[in-house]
Amino acid sequence: MSQHPRIRQKKRAFPRVLGRERAFLADVLRAETTGGLLLIAAAAVALIWANSPWQDTYHHVRDAQLGPLTVEGWTSDGALTLFFYLAGVELKRELVVGSLSRLSEAIVPVVAAIAGMVLPAIIYVVVNLTAGGNPHGWAVPTATDIAFALAVLAIAGSSLPSALRAFLLTLAVVDDFGAILIIAVFFSHGFHLLSLLAAVALIALWYVLQRRRVRTPFLYVPIALGAWWFMHESGIHATIAGVALGLVTRVVADPGEKDAPAERIEHRLRPWSAGIAVPLFALFAAGVTLSGSAVREMLTDPVAIGVAAGLVFGKAIGVFGGSWLTARFTRAELNSDLAWRDVAAVSVLAGIGFTVALLIAQLAFGSDTAQIERAKAAVLVASVVAALLATLLLARRNRAYAD
Repeated sequence: MSQHPRIRQKKRAFPRVLGRERAFLADVLRAETTGGLLLIAAAAVALIWANSPWQDTYHHVRDAQLGPLTVEGWTSDGALTLFFYLAGVELKRELVVGSLSRLSEAIVPVVAAIAGMVLPAIIYVVVNLTAGGNPHGWAVPTATDIAFALAVLAIAGSSLPSALRAFLLTLAVVDDFGAILIIAVFFSHGFHLLSLLAAVALIALWYVLQRRRVRTPFLYVPIALGAWWFMHESGIHATIAGVALGLVTRVVADPGEKDAPAERIEHRLRPWSAGIAVPLFALFAAGVTLSGSAVREMLTDPVAIGVAAGLVFGKAIGVFGGSWLTARFTRAELNSDLAWRDVAAVSVLAGIGFTVALLIAQLAFGSDTAQIERAKAAVLVASVVAALLATLLLARRNRAYAD
């Protein structure tokens, strides 16, 4: 009896998303899309308020001291911790049961995300070293804002295949993790070991409670607040506590358990993050002055030019180039539903750097308020340009799939 030769299945660079993972992806996309629209609205309010006759009121409210932090500090160090906790949960889920748990499917978006962070940083450094600028802001154009990007994708690309949306979400998870590492490694100041040990002990306690299947929030809330405070006092950015707690939250349901703790917590907290925490941060981070003189300074400032070029060109070239080269040299192929033009459109979309980019701008330039303002203005302008270009490309691809 003759034996049939073994048929080798071709690896897909962007595989189809099916079953429970597809349902989860749909829920995330709906929540992030709503959050992205609120984020855009909050940024618009901030810009209008900061450039209106009431701009002094804006700066007074933003810089008002509330206990140990200013209002702006509470939104960047406090409210964003919730956003980073959910990023940590998403990262762990992708690593354990999602696309990042399968090497053949993870390799393309992972390499694309890394290339999409490295190339903007290189462009920024080259521009600033050549023009005598400040190279310390190299990390500003490395981050993609997933909420903003998904909002644009939902508006302009409703008919695009779900595999491409899954790619963007996976890309954003890896991108967020890279930004987290950058903040933890390069933007920690005044390190205090005892405070860090206290934060680590509380995070370990969270892990033990998760392992023992303890569910009462009366234990978890004080632990989370304590871990956040001690992380803040350690000199490491407080949002890292949120990431760490997310990574030690259980993401796999036990037999007979309807949902894992990560899903239950995420279901409760995501509306608070997308609807309140991130828009509040945008409200007090995006209020930059866009007067004629400020715009002229931005157009000649190496920092602003490096940030804008890194986001608009570096992100698009890095993400697309990383995807294409990885698919080429690993012999992976695109899903039959997709074309490389789809990937190119989403690569341009990755140039929307907003929430984390604004946060890194604040951290990178310290007390240099004028430089922070120019860097933030560049982030806003570049994000709008990338969003408009991506909208045109996505709308064209959307029409092709709709026909």
